[in-house]
Amino acid sequence: MFKKLLRLFFIIKVLGLSYEGGMKMKINKLLMGTLIAAIMILGACSSKTSDQEKSGNSQIVIGLEAEPTSLDAHQISDYNSSRAAMEIYDQLVQFKDESTEIEPDLAEKWDVSDNGLVYTFYLKKGVKFHDGTDFNADAVKFSIDRQIDPKHPYHNTGQFAYADFTFGMVKKVEVVDDYTVKITLKERFAPFLGNLAMHAASIVSPAAVKKYGADFTKHPVGTGPYKFSSWNPGVEIVLKKNKDYFNGKAKVNTLIFKPITDPQTRLAELESGNIDMIVNIPPDDLSRLRADDNFQVIEQAGMHLWWTAFNTQKKPFNDIRVRQAVNYAINKESIVKDILKGTGEVANTVLPSTVWGHNAELKNYEYNPEKAKQLLSEAGYKDGLKVTYWVPESGSGMQQPQAMAAAIQSDLAKVGIEVKIQTIEWGAYLDKVFVPVAENEMDMHQMSWIGDNGDPDNFLYILFSSQQWPTAGFNDAYYKNKEVDQLLNDARVTEDKGERTKMYEKAQEIIMKDAPWVVIDSEKQIVVAGKKIKNFKLHPTGVFRFANVEVQ
Repeated sequence: MFKKLLRLFFIIKVLGLSYEGGMKMKINKLLMGTLIAAIMILGACSSKTSDQEKSGNSQIVIGLEAEPTSLDAHQISDYNSSRAAMEIYDQLVQFKDESTEIEPDLAEKWDVSDNGLVYTFYLKKGVKFHDGTDFNADAVKFSIDRQIDPKHPYHNTGQFAYADFTFGMVKKVEVVDDYTVKITLKERFAPFLGNLAMHAASIVSPAAVKKYGADFTKHPVGTGPYKFSSWNPGVEIVLKKNKDYFNGKAKVNTLIFKPITDPQTRLAELESGNIDMIVNIPPDDLSRLRADDNFQVIEQAGMHLWWTAFNTQKKPFNDIRVRQAVNYAINKESIVKDILKGTGEVANTVLPSTVWGHNAELKNYEYNPEKAKQLLSEAGYKDGLKVTYWVPESGSGMQQPQAMAAAIQSDLAKVGIEVKIQTIEWGAYLDKVFVPVAENEMDMHQMSWIGDNGDPDNFLYILFSSQQWPTAGFNDAYYKNKEVDQLLNDARVTEDKGERTKMYEKAQEIIMKDAPWVVIDSEKQIVVAGKKIKNFKLHPTGVFRFANVEVQ
């Protein structure tokens, strides 16, 4: 920029000398004076910027797929929100870097009773929330009770979609003393410690919730490495480094999250240098970015699935034959190859291969339009049918939603199913999908899920248990099968991993036959960043971690 202004200065100077007439000369002298001042200021700013960078006053700008829906950790249900919010918070325990193995966080240590029902946590002392109040056992109890106790005075400050899944087995939370808290379960629950590392288990400032009420989502306060600074909806969310963080200060001063729904616009902003990191890269551009020395492509196999869900409780998809017909009609291999360009792999079942308990023996529905037509005829739709297909503009883990929808629409047309695509903004989309069954008007819709804790329970129970129909959970197909329910409930209270694996393998077999979804693929986690970003590591849960990231 400095060089450009300098060149412009000399151009105006030359032009000024060639002009005739005193007024024009005076104008050009005035322009030159202004430019000289601008150059001097720019030079000073440039020097100041350099000094700021040396002193650690750095920033990272991240391009998200869509606007976050909440910054209240207890209300988060999508990736854009968790990626923007989770550096604000800590939990009692956390996942290690690049792993779902548990390690201490706000709790120094813990004990588990012999019967597996009582967990006692011994908390770190001297930790402060961003508002200056103390982290203690009361805050832990408040953060859990707020979500699970309908009579809690601050239960009405949010919609806690993860509460039942994360804490549904909790009988009570007791404060033993300021830095000891006891959690008693109703029954054994094998994934409990893993759940305590998830976003819904974040410890929030009771004082802040009491101050802001339902607006806490716009004024979040935790104990994490970054503090909330501002949220300009549709523009950006800004977080600032927590200089008093108990686990050491972050190396980058500011994080800025910008929602950019169009993938090509997001990419253009990266390549122009306006943002430093993007998600959901257009597959056609990946090979070019890999070859560009200005960027780094960071990738990892993820705990991710993308599917199309049916409303199994209303016609026509209350008929298993129609659901199976749609599965046969869609060319999943073509979608992954031609649209996703290898950024995912065709899924063989409803549990990713990266999660233990995955049933490798199962096969997805083959592409067989004739079989689809046969099943539709048997179900009474020989002359075809019409359905509405809800599709988000963009969104958390949604890959290429509109292109994928168009391919599915084309495939279904070939077997006599006329599909009307209805495109909806991400936040409004979630509001329409996750409602009580009696209020849901959808026939079929797109959705994706990325594992929160590395346990099969986090996929199979939360997505297929009949106890997890919205708004209690995320069973977006309103699927119900008594045998599946029993298997998933039994697996939750079984300690033996081998026995749990058998239960999950059997549940997948039944679910795939019942076909509440068309499961398409398991996406790879891919982020593209500028070369100046150092030490950024992807996590299996997909949540971004910036505490140890540097800018050089």
